[in-house]
Amino acid sequence: MPAWRVALVAFWLFVVATSAWAQALNASPSEILKNPERFDGQAVTTRGTVTNLQERVSAKGNPYYTLNLTDGKEAIRIFSFGTSPCRTGAATVEGTFAKVKQQGRYTFYNEITATRVMCR
Repeated sequence: MPAWRVALVAFWLFVVATSAWAQALNASPSEILKNPERFDGQAVTTRGTVTNLQERVSAKGNPYYTLNLTDGKEAIRIFSFGTSPCRTGAATVEGTFAKVKQQGRYTFYNEITATRVMCR
């Protein structure tokens, strides 16, 4: 495939990917947990305070972490690969919410798989 076609395909993939985040739903943890069906499978942005940070390494050697993000009323579980950029304090999380997520033999409920975590 000619280089110009590869570049064009890459450009359109970038446009599609970034336009999806432009349409992310902004909601507090309480709003998401009050109506999880509305947010299921959706790109979301939420803000709150980091609690219950746990960093681990999978059996395959991949680092990951979970944390709870609370708005003072409710706390929502966040999952992401790597190491957490935020230990404590306020954070903004972008990711995809799942009411129910199967990962192998494990089932997780009301969790955001983060693609971006920013400390505030």
